[in-house]
Amino acid sequence: MRVPALIAAGVALLLALLGSVFVVKAGQSAIVFRLGTIVSGEELGPGLHFKWPLIESARVFDRRLKILNSEPERYLTADKLDVSVDFFALGQIDDMRKFFQATGGDEDVAVERVAPIIRDSLRNEINSLKLLDVVKGDREAVIGKQLETINKGAATLGIKIKDIRIKRIDLPQDSNVLASVYNQMRSQRLQVASQLRAEGVEQAQAIRATADRDKTVILAEAERDAQRQRGEGDAEATRLYGEAASKDPAFFAFQRSLESYRKSFADGQSVIVLDRDDPFLQYLKSDR
Repeated sequence: MRVPALIAAGVALLLALLGSVFVVKAGQSAIVFRLGTIVSGEELGPGLHFKWPLIESARVFDRRLKILNSEPERYLTADKLDVSVDFFALGQIDDMRKFFQATGGDEDVAVERVAPIIRDSLRNEINSLKLLDVVKGDREAVIGKQLETINKGAATLGIKIKDIRIKRIDLPQDSNVLASVYNQMRSQRLQVASQLRAEGVEQAQAIRATADRDKTVILAEAERDAQRQRGEGDAEATRLYGEAASKDPAFFAFQRSLESYRKSFADGQSVIVLDRDDPFLQYLKSDR
């Protein structure tokens, strides 16, 4: 009788031990219930945890980001035109207790309750914009203005919305409206292109003006340096001539006379009429 009793006790102990241990994986959190009531204390993170068997139970929730899809919603723009906006949200459980109390831990219920909060906030933003601004504008900026307001409402559900992305915007099917929108977009693109061209022409003119100014400065500096070097060369030549003349004045006078003769009869056609005793002819006279 003792052996069966021991086996039964061992099995009961094993079952109690297994019932008192639970594991929370990475990206998850858990809350513990005691007789259906949430046990006070912090949420349990990843790891091995214990609870009282039979009287306590654990509920594990996924805390990772999830995509919250919603049906496309129709909005009215500031210029009274109807558009259909299809969007999705990236959200996660932020407060486990609030999430369970508000939704019973059902994610589908959470999506159903947070979707109207997002739609109403987007409606407020789109209602203040014209159709052209909705179509061509920065979609992230449109969402960003309302994200704080959306999270204030989502906080009551224990949810935090990290981001909202617009997947598609359907324009009104009226061909005149579509043509007007496309024409306005085309006109604005042409204005941007014209502005960019004007800025390019202005920059080109500034570059040319800078280049012309630099050219003038460089040429002026080069001419200044050339004149200085010519002056220094002339001064050096004069000095050398002076030294040469002081060493042999007669030879220097003879050389200068030869240069004068060469210049005077350079073309071979010149005729000079001088008195025979003119000093210019002194080196052309023969002593014989």
